[in-house]
Amino acid sequence: MLTVTDNARAAVESLAQQAGIPREGGLRIAQSAGQPGNFELALVPAPQPDDQVVDEAGASNVFVERQAAPELDALSLDTDPEAQSPGFVLTYQR
Repeated sequence: MLTVTDNARAAVESLAQQAGIPREGGLRIAQSAGQPGNFELALVPAPQPDDQVVDEAGASNVFVERQAAPELDALSLDTDPEAQSPGFVLTYQR
């Protein structure tokens, strides 16, 4: 299952609060429809019925689309320290 670092958890919580996302909402990771092998991240008000709920720490929920879950199984969601604004990276777990 995808893991979420403390930095990513804090960034998701902050972005969700700024965007006015309800408590049951969070960050959703799904396969990109236009670019196979890539992922799309979006703030959503609630998970889709088939989504895997990865992280429920406080208000920082992270959801993974059912079809994307196997590809993200050995990855970790973290923040990108070099990004100009809040950015996320997916890396292999150590």
